[in-house]
Amino acid sequence: MSSFDRRASDIRAFDETKSGVKGLVDAGVATVPLFFHHHVEEAEEAANTSAFSIPVVDLCGARDRAVRDVGRASETYGFFQAVNHGIPVGVLEEMREGARRFYEQEDAEAKKGYYTRDWSRKVQYNSNFDLYSAPAANWRDTLFVVMAPEPPRPEDLPIACRDITIEYSRQVQRLGRVLLGLLSEALGLEANRLEEMGCAEGVAHLLHYYPPCPQPHLTLGVSKHSDSSFLTVLLQDHIGGLQVLHQNKWVDVSPLPGALVINIGDLLQLISNDKLKSVEHRVLANKADEARISVASFFTTHFSPCSRLYGPLEELVSEENPPVYRHTTVKDYVQHYHTKGLDGRSALDHFKL
Repeated sequence: MSSFDRRASDIRAFDETKSGVKGLVDAGVATVPLFFHHHVEEAEEAANTSAFSIPVVDLCGARDRAVRDVGRASETYGFFQAVNHGIPVGVLEEMREGARRFYEQEDAEAKKGYYTRDWSRKVQYNSNFDLYSAPAANWRDTLFVVMAPEPPRPEDLPIACRDITIEYSRQVQRLGRVLLGLLSEALGLEANRLEEMGCAEGVAHLLHYYPPCPQPHLTLGVSKHSDSSFLTVLLQDHIGGLQVLHQNKWVDVSPLPGALVINIGDLLQLISNDKLKSVEHRVLANKADEARISVASFFTTHFSPCSRLYGPLEELVSEENPPVYRHTTVKDYVQHYHTKGLDGRSALDHFKL
């Protein structure tokens, strides 16, 4: 058997267990399988970190200051940590615990019932959405739940995190509308401009589980990538590992109690004509003795049929600042993003004029 055939066979066998990376750890694996190995230079980059830190923005103050701070952070870093965002700490803690309950439930068969690679399903559990196409797999599992514009029936959500996912989604959608209003004003637009364009209509939550890794220098939790969304709201725990690429240096996004990490997605960079920055980021493989939990909430509309075209806003282009991108539907953009996989290249390049 050739090395290519053996790799394909190993990936298929791993996928067919429906147990994800957690299943490998539970089985006592001491070495990371070859299809999880990343290039040596990617592992070496872990030491190439910067002393910078991403901005912290207080959302509960004067609106003009919040607009200024959100705009400045989004244009420079593409990331910021939001404090005083209005979501109770108890809701954040319960959301993390709900994710943990799903992955660590004793009834493994109940969890396997959600394992699928059928993108038409609103509730999907699997390991690595691009498992069969990525250059290397990542050391994490994911529960993917579409909650807007049409949420699943409550009974279709895993009971381990059902109630809190519904409540957390309600709270995050409210916060998303607030953030889009601030970003609209930061771009010099009316406060409701981005929301009226449908940027807040669709929301999906990715409940990530990063088990401890026996050889963290060989793999990553998430490969370098930017997000395909308009906007992403991230809830992370105390363990850390998220890094943002800034001025060709990796910046650690250190956990801040009670804060949410906000980042610009590719689609907002596209419609802002590169004014707002969708920045590459990654997650290191988990070196801790316990699993890392995070919940990423993507604002995007590719979950429902929509023929609306998105391109650089006419208010933001001129002879001196011509459009950088062609128009596209969200569905076409995300389809290209998923087909490409997390290969280290920006999906935006495909849509440049």
